Formats: sequence, structure tokens, C-alpha cells
Amino acid sequence: MLEFPRWKYFVILLVLALSVVYALPNVFQSDYAVQVTANRGAVLDEALKTRVGGYLAEAGVQPKSVAVENESLLVRLADADAQTLAADTLRGNLGENYTVALNLASNVPPWLDRLGARPMVLGLDLQGGVHFVLQVDQKAALEKRVDAYVEDVRVTLRDNRIRYTAVDRRPDHSIAINLASDADPAAARAQLAKVMPAMTVEGEGNRLVVRIPETELTSIAGSAIEQNIATLRNRVNELGVAEPIIQRQGDDRIVVQLPGVQDTAAAKRMIGATATLEYRAVIEGNAADAVASGRVPPEAKVFYRRDGRPELLSKRVIVTGDQMVAATTTVDQNGQPAVSVTLNNVGGDRMFDFTSANVGKPMAVVYTERIPQMTEVNGEEVRSFRVKEEVISVANIQGVFGKQFQTTGLEKTEAEDLAKLLRAGSLAAPMDFVEERIVGPSLGKENVERGVTAVLYAFLFTLVFFAVYYRMFGVITGMALLFNLLIVVAVMSIFGATMTLPGFAGLVLSIGLSVDANVLINERIREELRAGVPPKTAIVSGYDKAGGTILDANLTAIIAGIALYAFGTGPLKGFAVTLVIGVLASMFTAITVSRAIVTLVYARRKKLKSLAI
Repeated sequence: MLEFPRWKYFVILLVLALSVVYALPNVFQSDYAVQVTANRGAVLDEALKTRVGGYLAEAGVQPKSVAVENESLLVRLADADAQTLAADTLRGNLGENYTVALNLASNVPPWLDRLGARPMVLGLDLQGGVHFVLQVDQKAALEKRVDAYVEDVRVTLRDNRIRYTAVDRRPDHSIAINLASDADPAAARAQLAKVMPAMTVEGEGNRLVVRIPETELTSIAGSAIEQNIATLRNRVNELGVAEPIIQRQGDDRIVVQLPGVQDTAAAKRMIGATATLEYRAVIEGNAADAVASGRVPPEAKVFYRRDGRPELLSKRVIVTGDQMVAATTTVDQNGQPAVSVTLNNVGGDRMFDFTSANVGKPMAVVYTERIPQMTEVNGEEVRSFRVKEEVISVANIQGVFGKQFQTTGLEKTEAEDLAKLLRAGSLAAPMDFVEERIVGPSLGKENVERGVTAVLYAFLFTLVFFAVYYRMFGVITGMALLFNLLIVVAVMSIFGATMTLPGFAGLVLSIGLSVDANVLINERIREELRAGVPPKTAIVSGYDKAGGTILDANLTAIIAGIALYAFGTGPLKGFAVTLVIGVLASMFTAITVSRAIVTLVYARRKKLKSLAI
């Protein structure tokens, strides 16, 4: 009568073994660390390790270890204070060839790592992650938009065959136009008013001024923040960060919190990067002679290749990263890294028109990057940017192409990072990191301790109550609850789910729901015993009759959890994920695991007259 299939015992043992293995990494605490990542051309070698060790010794920092791990140089430290001092020291000494970022270094043994077992990701309110505050350069956003208007004015005049001698941007963000002596000012006014109806065109004769309304300037500055927030969300999605917080702070700052991030250097590069591509026509002439003599053609600008050779390129950009809608890393016909680019309709049309008219002529690809730098003026830190522009390739146009083509000349890491940036979109305005820290050394640790204490006391109170009230069956219920906790931690670790402070609440609630299931089973067995049913039959009937009720009750909780996850944000999602996983685990442990244990305890007793329930 009281039987349990052997294959189910095998399944339970397998689940138990897997749960132990994948929950085990959470026992190993992470080290405070500083992560050094090489930029283009720089290398991570023994010489760098020696340099880093020397810089730390001069600063009085004693690291636990300095070693290359996962393509980064990781300096492990004893506490948060040493971590901060080490990061400041290395940033000042290593320069722009290396990215220095705060990190938490895992101590999980290699054999667990090879099995894919990693610690559960804790939210920013528990273990931490990275907290960035970024300052948005709204002035640069205005200049960028006004430059676009300047180009629109030039294109409008050219397309309508209205000759001009100069179109320049003024410091007050107005656009000054000097028409040629034989140009028609009335026609110029009419065409500009048609293309840019929100602008006002002033002036007399051949001197015109296009003024941008103050409301438009204000809107540009405000929309730059919103576009940057949208772009940051896309970039964080490329990093695969769980439950990020990206929000506006004041008029010109953005707060970014990335819980559970391991590679903070990669996050910092991806979030703050302003790298993009520009495609420009090559101007005929000897670039070296033009640079030496200072006689650069008026339509040209001097750019330099990575080996230092100059190139004369057109001031007019054919297409930029703003017009790219898709980008993937690939390899060219020579097996070298490349980025496969897809343009939007406007960019595709411009590229098609240019290549159609210039087959056989050279076109250059310019890699543009805005690098933040800090200088000290009168004892105060002054933040600024240095624009780095490099010609990565110059090639003759072999045929006509439009929306889709490949860009070569990049290194492997560069190609991967650039593809992610182009997919995520470009920033409307450059940003500077004004604050960077790992959250959690004090508040997070306290939250973890309180959360663990809450779960522990919830479990212990439940165990004591059940042991007193249901006796042997209460002990079995406690074993099932412990298995339930183990499964939840293992599943969340496997899938990289984020445990937050509300997640602890979901975990405690799932224990309560698991208790409900066991109460239903135990009370059903009691009812059968009161009705005079033999003990073994009462056990079987209790589990069978309670199963449907447990399924209905837990299904309702799962639906509620799914709704919370679908429509909630931030902490609500963490609560919902933990709740759903806990409910599913509690169904398995309450119905299957506890029944297996009960069968082991009572099945072989031939003359069973009563149950300890």
C-alpha cells in the first residue's frame, strides 16, 4: 500500500546533488579587488605586474595577490579602504592605456567554476555592484545639434544651387550665412524657411543669420539627457546586467547602478564610451606636404592613421554611427576582425549616392573616441575631454553599395566593443564619470545579515512549531523545508537571478507557502486516522487528497508572481522571481520529497498501529 517508485528516489538524489553543487559557491566570500584592463595596444604581462606591485608598495598598499585573471590584471585586497587607495594610485600611474575599475573578485574554486557553478547574484542593496554618477555635457550636445543644423543649411543651399561663400556657427548658437554676390537672398530665405520652419532667418542682402529659438535650445539640452538614458539602457542590456537602475539626477546628471556586475571595467568602458565611426571622402593631394606647409585645402581636414601618417579627408561626413541600425562582429575575406554594418534609410541613401558617383575613388573610415581627462588648476580638479580621431582604413570603392557593408581595420576586442556600441546607439552628449563606487561594504553587509537572519528565524520557528505539533511528521517537514531553501538558492545561482532585499521577503513567503502545503497534507492524514483508516492507508490518502488543493493554491501564487514580474519594476521583480522559484520548489519538496522520506520511515514497518502525527 505505502510504496514509492525507485526512479523518483533517483530523481530526488540527483536534484539534491545538483542543488548542493550549484548552491555551494555562495559559501565563498568575494575579495575586494581592483581590475586593470588593457586598452588598444597595451598588454598585460609580467612587466605590468611588476609595475603595479611597485606602485602599490610606494602607496603603502599590501595586496593579497596580483595576477592576470580572465584577460584582466586583478589586484586582490583585504578591505574597502585598501581597494580605494589602490584604485586611486593605479589610475594616476598607469595612464590612459589601461582602464582601472573597482571590482569584487570571486573565490569560487576552479572545479566549481568549470561546472558552471557561480555565486548567486546579489542586488545592489545586498552585496552591491557598481554605482556610477555621470555628468552630461549639455554644452557639447548643443554644439553637436547646431553643427548638424549648419550642415543642413549647407546641403539645402547646395541642393537648390544657391551659391555661398561661408556658413559658420556663432558662439551664441546662431548660424551666419554669406551668400555669393550673384545669389538670390529671397530664394535662400524661402528654401531655409521650408526646410527649417522652426528657425527664424534674419539679415539683409547677402548676409543672413539663422537663429534657433530659445525653446528649441532648451529642448535640445533636455532631450540629450533622455536620449542618453535610453542609450545607456541599451548598452546595459548588451552587458546582460540584471535589474539595473538608470535614472536622472538633477538637470545634468544620470545615476547608474549595476547590481552583481563582475567585470566593472567592461561596464565602465561600455557605459561611458563615445566611440563611433565616420565615413569620409579622401581629398586628393599630398597630405604630408599639406601638413608641412600648412596649406590645407579649405574643404579638407587633416586626420592621422594609427602609424602616424596624415590623410586629407573631407570635412563633410558621409554617414556616422548615428545612422547605423545594426552592427555585428564578423571576419573579412582575409580572416581579420570586421564589423558588418547596416544603415538606416537616410544613411543608406547617402552611402548609395556617394558610392555611385565615386567608384574607384578612395573612402576613409575614421574611428572617433572622446577620452575624459583630469587636470589640476589652482589646486582644484578640472575635468575635460580629449577627442581622439584615427583613420583605421582607406580603401578604393570597388562597387556601389548602400545600407549594408563591412568595416575592417579593427582589432578583435575593438570590433566587438564597437559593434555593441553601434547596436546600442550613440550618446546625444558625452558624459564624464564624477562618482564611481561599489555599494555594499557596510549597508549591504548589514542587509545581508538581516535578511539571512530573517530567513533563519523563519525556518527555525517553523521547524520548532512543526516538531512540537506534528512530531515525526514535523521533523520530516523541516527536512523538506531545508531542501526547499537549497533548491531555491541553487536555481537562482544557475540562472543568474538577482537576490535583493525584497527577494528575501519572497523567500520567507515561499517558506510560508511550503508550510501551508505540509499543513494540508498532515491534517488530511489526521482526518483519515480519525475516520479509522489504517496508518499506511491514511498516509497514501492524505497525500493524494491534499495534492489537488496544494496545486490550486500554489498555482494562484505563481500567477500572482508572474503578474508582479511582468508589470513591476526593480525590487518588485526581485520579489516575484524569488517567490515563483520558491513556490515551485515548495511544491516539489512538500508533495514528492516529504512523501519519499515518509515512505522510507514507515513502509517497512509491518505492524504499524499509529503515527507520530
